[in-house]
Amino acid sequence: MPAGPFRARSALFLFAAAAALLSTSALAQPPGDPGKIDWLALALSMIGGLALFLYGVELLAGSLKAAHGSRFQRLLQRFSSNRGAALASGTAATVALDSSSVVIILMITIVDAGLVPFAATLPAILGANIGTTVSSQIFAWNVDQFAPVLLAAGLLWRGLARSDKVKRHASILLGLGIVLFGLHVIGEAAEPLKNHPDILAFLKQLENPLLGVLAGAVVTVAIQSSSAMMAIVITLAGGGLISLPAGLAMMLGAEIGTCADTLIATIGRSRAAVKAGVFHLLFNIVTVTLGLLLIGLLARFAAATAGGVGQQLANAHVLFNIAGALLVLPFVGTIARLLDRVIPETAGGSDQQAEPQPATATT
Repeated sequence: MPAGPFRARSALFLFAAAAALLSTSALAQPPGDPGKIDWLALALSMIGGLALFLYGVELLAGSLKAAHGSRFQRLLQRFSSNRGAALASGTAATVALDSSSVVIILMITIVDAGLVPFAATLPAILGANIGTTVSSQIFAWNVDQFAPVLLAAGLLWRGLARSDKVKRHASILLGLGIVLFGLHVIGEAAEPLKNHPDILAFLKQLENPLLGVLAGAVVTVAIQSSSAMMAIVITLAGGGLISLPAGLAMMLGAEIGTCADTLIATIGRSRAAVKAGVFHLLFNIVTVTLGLLLIGLLARFAAATAGGVGQQLANAHVLFNIAGALLVLPFVGTIARLLDRVIPETAGGSDQQAEPQPATATT
């Protein structure tokens, strides 16, 4: 990792850690009125926790990509000729790299380089949506209690490491520890809000599906990670701040917001790469629309699968993304041909090599 980015990330980590520690100290001071919220302390806690969390996500994703990104890029290329294998490889790569955006951007890069036809990438993009649900399950298991152990182990391992390869793997562990610690700080900071009527009334409004979707999409675009958004929603739901209907609406919004990264990644690239990004956006818009129409059914399913709202949301996330991917998978060839008509290749351009379609016909 270059010294410049590492120093910048270290500075961000130190700032976030200082904010979190200061906020914890402020919250620990005995309040004059037990029913009164110290908004400055709460804001410091939220900012510190969120900064730690986002730093951890960046460190984790960057370290995973540096350690295994090229390997999974080859995996995505190798299995792109078979729908089922491409779906599985997209899922596996997302689980391993902990980011559907990273995997989809890898696919856009592969398509842009002309290494595989555009149509062959669509099942892997569907698989990336499935893979992102694994992190939701992990966050729902309340594993943030192990954050200090992971932090200590990651720091010790990195300090003893003698090679860049070992340091990258140590950074993966350290990044995961920071992510979980950041979530823990956010959860602790939100605790006083559980009894605040104005905050609860505001969060109650998010049970309106359209408002919830809008909030989920906006926050996801702001923090640039649907997994991060789901982690925050699950944490707040587990603390009793967000109801199941509001959490489901925000979950659907996160599916829309996550398209921002992949659309930005297509700027200046080939028509084939643009079509891959547009497919991701259209797929998420269609499935989110269906999710809104069936949100009552989705809520009943989620409520029947677990007792806690956080786990219910994680289970609903799994069902929604798997169902959406399996629903669209049989039609990826037809969708690819429609996108070829809507976004035609430029005359004489290098995108002509993305013309062949038989790759997605294999099952």
